[in-house]
Amino acid sequence: MVTLKNNFLTVQINEQGAELSSVKNDEGIEYIWQADPEIWGRHAPVLFPNVGRLKDDQYHFQGQTFKMGQHGFARDMKFQVTEQTDTRVVLQLKSSKQSKTKYPFEFVLELIFTLDEHRLNEEYHVFNPSDQSDLLFSIGGHPGFNINLGTNISLDQETLEIVPSKKYSHIPLAIPLSDPEHKDQIDWSQKKTLSREFFKDDAVILELNREQTTLMLNNTDNDHGVALTVDNAPYIGIWSPYPAEGPFVCLEPWWGIADPVNTDGEWSTKLAMNTLKPSENFNEHFEMTFF
Repeated sequence: MVTLKNNFLTVQINEQGAELSSVKNDEGIEYIWQADPEIWGRHAPVLFPNVGRLKDDQYHFQGQTFKMGQHGFARDMKFQVTEQTDTRVVLQLKSSKQSKTKYPFEFVLELIFTLDEHRLNEEYHVFNPSDQSDLLFSIGGHPGFNINLGTNISLDQETLEIVPSKKYSHIPLAIPLSDPEHKDQIDWSQKKTLSREFFKDDAVILELNREQTTLMLNNTDNDHGVALTVDNAPYIGIWSPYPAEGPFVCLEPWWGIADPVNTDGEWSTKLAMNTLKPSENFNEHFEMTFF
């Protein structure tokens, strides 16, 4: 376990999956969901090389069919710490014989966590080390934030504000796949009070169109919460379990999305795919502010 610390926050990141596992303030309040396996047994996994579910848990590439589960495999693999200070760490995962049984690409994936006062920045760096083949991938975050921050509340005592405040295009799920042909709109011109029923159809997926967006999750009982800001993501997923009473909400910046219901399963034409030519880099990030 890697620990980052300053005068305001103590952060722990597990080398297994490079998963953010704890953020505590100087009062000992824990902001990250503590992975109760009876409800949801993860904290904040990285989603790579796919976001969401593939149709039939498989895809086709260059005449071959590969099996891969929901959200890819990086979250279940051991990363190596390549740099570390008191407030910054770089964790790295490289392609291997094991990864190529599911994903026939060369890659270098780095997650970089940087602590600055009350803020934690999470960066995704993807590099294509091949000298001849393109690298095709999706990536995203899935941090789960506690709503019980120093007090026990229910989900209907939690508000979520999104800035810019406006109507957002919403992509419904035909569980477990996406259904972009039946997009509608959600009016988020004012902050919303959440409820368990809000998540009855699984994750709420909004199109951000790569516009800088801040989502502020706030405990109305004591004004503690978290603000997540992302600059350049096409989508954000908002999720809490249903009907289980899990006291947390996930705010998920995505550079990718689950297969559409009408997909042909071809990896090279998958919706929202990112492509790196040989020796190219992909660099994106999001920032979490804890208050």
